[in-house]
Amino acid sequence: MSEYFLTDDFLLQGKAAKRLYHDHVKGLPIIDYHCHLSPADIDTNRQFTNLTDIWLRGDHYKWRAQRSLGVPERLITGDASDEEKFHAWASVVPQTVRNPLFHWTHMELKNVFGITGYLDAASATSVYNTCNELLKKPALATQGILSSFKVEYVGTTDEPWDTLEHHQSLAAGKFPIRVSPSFRPDKVLMIGNAQSFFENLGLLEKASGISVTDIHSLLEALQNRVDFFHNNGCKVSDHGLVQMPASFHFSSQLESELSQFLLHRKGAYSDPDAFMGYVLQQLCKMYHAKNWVQQFHLGPIRNNNTRLNRLLGADSGFDSIGDFPQALQMSRFFDHLDQTDQLAKTVIYNINPSDNEVFATMLGNFNDGSSKGKMQFGSGWWFLDQKDGMEKQLNALSNMGLISTFIGMITDSRSFLSFPRHEYFRRILCNLLGDEMEKGILPNDEAWIGGIVKNIAYYNAKEYFNL
Repeated sequence: MSEYFLTDDFLLQGKAAKRLYHDHVKGLPIIDYHCHLSPADIDTNRQFTNLTDIWLRGDHYKWRAQRSLGVPERLITGDASDEEKFHAWASVVPQTVRNPLFHWTHMELKNVFGITGYLDAASATSVYNTCNELLKKPALATQGILSSFKVEYVGTTDEPWDTLEHHQSLAAGKFPIRVSPSFRPDKVLMIGNAQSFFENLGLLEKASGISVTDIHSLLEALQNRVDFFHNNGCKVSDHGLVQMPASFHFSSQLESELSQFLLHRKGAYSDPDAFMGYVLQQLCKMYHAKNWVQQFHLGPIRNNNTRLNRLLGADSGFDSIGDFPQALQMSRFFDHLDQTDQLAKTVIYNINPSDNEVFATMLGNFNDGSSKGKMQFGSGWWFLDQKDGMEKQLNALSNMGLISTFIGMITDSRSFLSFPRHEYFRRILCNLLGDEMEKGILPNDEAWIGGIVKNIAYYNAKEYFNL
């Protein structure tokens, strides 16, 4: 077997890069301001039964890779045993070279379980048994894992009707890590799918205690839940959209049609985009009033494979990068809020790398001096949270904006083993700047550049979210 690649200097290709990482950012805490971890799992301090349970279940990144290598669905999401599923994954890991899964897999095994060797068919049994024994220990229950990675803040992603009981329990207890909800109202914006819209509207009505009969009562119900989230420590909203809405003018005719649509709860609404645009504008004004940060994840095409989506459901690995126009609608949306000085701090995540410069320059239009880095070009997201994607995002931000104000990385993950992605990002950041220090492109001043990488890795986010 070849020499193990995951050394202390992994991804750090020069002396300056190594000093920046080891002396300035390696030991910094983590602020993970956007993820999909279960607050119930954190609150109950869940102990996972085995490595498949904590690592493979729900990980559509791995599922896509396995399907590409001809692994039967039975061994991915089907009725095979957990051990069989793990062996199926281990057998294909050597074939994932140059995919970020290869790096993530070995970083997670090393950082969480202390395993410093390659995962493959030959090592699978030993790795599985070793990790399963370690998972029985309190240190590898959910709260122990968060503590071991020096996580200070976790921003979960929550529906408007969530009770937030687990956030409340954590806040009332002695767990030192702050676990805060994020408000994600997408399902009551998607009026184009009437059946789903009314199912979710019923949940909103029940949670708010408000019967929604028109646009005014809908906004009242949403304000009720924004207030509830705010009173339970929420600082952030989040939205997953194809594009920013093109229209946000809500005419009296559309308002009257909505009232009838809500009354009869059948048929189709004539202008879903105007509805989404108007309601989202009003929500953004609520966020501004609460001094929240609003996040927008833009651009994917979801659920491409109808046949397999019907069999396996959403979030099963059938989404991809879209090629939608973004600039004009984004400009109009933000400008409409800015005209009344109601544009909150904003983080925009781009999934199409060809739009990186568009995003970076658009956000600069709406920085107004009210706070450092008010408008943020978010970290490489989804298909772009890998080395090349991160470097392209960092370069676009550097060229078109100010990398020194950047609030850094997120996991955007459902897995408690994903926190090495922060280390991955920090190593890439230090290598990028360290390389330019040695080439004379940046000042060869470790204190100066070291201060900037520390801010990007940790301190900027701490300031931005008022933590």
